[in-house]
Amino acid sequence: MRVLLLGADGFIGRRVTDRLLMDQELQVTVLGRRDSADIRFDLTTGSPGALARFLDAVAPQVVINCAGATYGSSRTLIRANTLAVATVCEAIRRSREPARLVHVGSAAEYGPVPGGVPVAESAEPRPVGPYGVSKLAGTELVLASGLDAAVLRVFDVVGPGAPTASLFGRLAEGLRRALEREESQVRMPDLSGYRDFVDVRDVARAIQAAAVSAATGVINIGSGHAVRARDAAQLLVRAAGFEGTVLEENRQMLLPAQSAGPADHLPGHHLPGHRASEPRPAEGRGPAGEPVPWRQADVRTARDRLGWRTQVPLEESLGDVWLETACRV
Repeated sequence: MRVLLLGADGFIGRRVTDRLLMDQELQVTVLGRRDSADIRFDLTTGSPGALARFLDAVAPQVVINCAGATYGSSRTLIRANTLAVATVCEAIRRSREPARLVHVGSAAEYGPVPGGVPVAESAEPRPVGPYGVSKLAGTELVLASGLDAAVLRVFDVVGPGAPTASLFGRLAEGLRRALEREESQVRMPDLSGYRDFVDVRDVARAIQAAAVSAATGVINIGSGHAVRARDAAQLLVRAAGFEGTVLEENRQMLLPAQSAGPADHLPGHHLPGHRASEPRPAEGRGPAGEPVPWRQADVRTARDRLGWRTQVPLEESLGDVWLETACRV
């Protein structure tokens, strides 16, 4: 099967590249802006006609779109997450043999959802910021394109290679600096929100499964469990061996690293999800200042239509985040 991969240099795209290249049944061509790409093309400035000509030359049976932006100005987000998707959809429609499209969406498209309840694909999206709005617009373009297409609505991705601007990329970098400088505190935003953390390698497996499947429409990709970000942070603190405290700036609360017991005793870890005996999600902003206190995926569609389940535990995922950060020179 011939596959054209877009966004191979991103956090998710790098792991997708690794998986696809290990599959001897796939012939992978990478299109992107960098010199390492097989085809140099900028989706935010290139025309659909030019991209269609590349598609005709490669003749892919599947196009996987991992390209996009998570951070930046509203203009940057719209160009990367909406305009670029419009270019991809139009180019596939114009090509001689339209390929199947697997597009990577985001749980941010849902916006605030009821606490304690897994969100299903049928939920009405109500994004609250430029990133979620731009991603939802891209998803709507894919769904309205008339193409053979699936949108994987990915929840909170963690794991090795996490950007330093991400929640746990920031925490890992802060822990590394604190240990090097023998400091006793690391500052973080409010960690009271609940999130559905899923390892980037599991996400790559889901994308590969979608590429070779006939599934269409929106499919949630998450662990199916909600974990308080503060408890997940404890796992990373424990992996780093940090004995100081993590100060949550927005709440002015201290997270004592030395109080962490065995990982399987941490609230929310190795549990089937949020339990009635635990406190309800806090009102206000969740991790990284996002005004969504609760997020948990209903993953039955991914299980039933892709045969996909997560394999990497959160403790292992965050341990690998720390291992990569600690080895960075």
